[in-house]
Amino acid sequence: MKRIGILISALLLGGLADAATLKIATVAPEGSAWMKEMRAGAKEIQERTEGRVQIKFYGGGVMGNDSKVLGKIRIGNLHGGAFTPSALQKIYPEIALYGLPLTFESVEEVAYVRARLDKTIQDGLEKAGFINFGFAAGGFALIMSNDPVKSLGDMKGKRVWVPEGDTISYESMKALSLSPVTLPLTDVLTGLQTGLIDIVAMSPVGALVLQWHTKVKFVTDMPLVYTIGFLAIDKRAFKKIDVADQQIVREVMARTYAGLNKDNLSDNTEAMQALLNSGIERVELDPAEASEIRSILGRSNRGMAEQGDYSLDLYNEMLQFVEEYRNGKAAAGGN
Repeated sequence: MKRIGILISALLLGGLADAATLKIATVAPEGSAWMKEMRAGAKEIQERTEGRVQIKFYGGGVMGNDSKVLGKIRIGNLHGGAFTPSALQKIYPEIALYGLPLTFESVEEVAYVRARLDKTIQDGLEKAGFINFGFAAGGFALIMSNDPVKSLGDMKGKRVWVPEGDTISYESMKALSLSPVTLPLTDVLTGLQTGLIDIVAMSPVGALVLQWHTKVKFVTDMPLVYTIGFLAIDKRAFKKIDVADQQIVREVMARTYAGLNKDNLSDNTEAMQALLNSGIERVELDPAEASEIRSILGRSNRGMAEQGDYSLDLYNEMLQFVEEYRNGKAAAGGN
């Protein structure tokens, strides 16, 4: 009888062990479209797994900057986060490839490349220890400032923000002979308020959500850096979930991120108009200056690949797809 009791207790405890709560940190504010969609996905997962998998989100940056979040993931206090590529550059450098400055000219061009490379980058991220469910386009980051930026000279002597951990952007700023200031995303608004930084690069949607648009007066309309956001869950925590439930999480979150990826592109168009309606003035970079900057950054991007900052083979493959798209567009008469 005693042995039967022990067996029953073991079975009950095993059932409890199958329940999992994934704790996810994000800087996205409560009430934002991202939080609404992710919470809807979490609710579906909880229902379809009959409560075996629950996801708890900590929004608004309450868990700290990226380095603090990653530290909490390492010790098991958190299980994942919603990140931009700079957060995981040291862990998986190739995550930053889409964000190499002035690599792409349009969202259509990026879509062509991503259709061919997303899976490769996702697989690499998983090998590095993080489960990912897709990438949500953030659109192109544009230069935002309190003085108009129409040339490289307009940025000289100005304090240019670089995301914490983003060694690629830091090297790019150095290549342009600019003075980068490294700050975590959570500190940028304060940096703009206090004058610690003069220039930031952010997508229109990001600027609105994070309220940066209230501290700048000009936006330079040039596709500087393509931005993405993604959910990354510690592989060790994810693998503790029942295999069938893992599949449900993957299915729901992949669908959620595909929706966010689609919606964000149209949202950026509306956000740009909202920036202009708020009184921010749009300026254009001088074409000759733009060409020179593109040339400098192209050499810098390749130099970083050649010195091993990220895979040269994958970098070349990405550029090959860019050329395929441009040649195909040219052959079709630009349509």
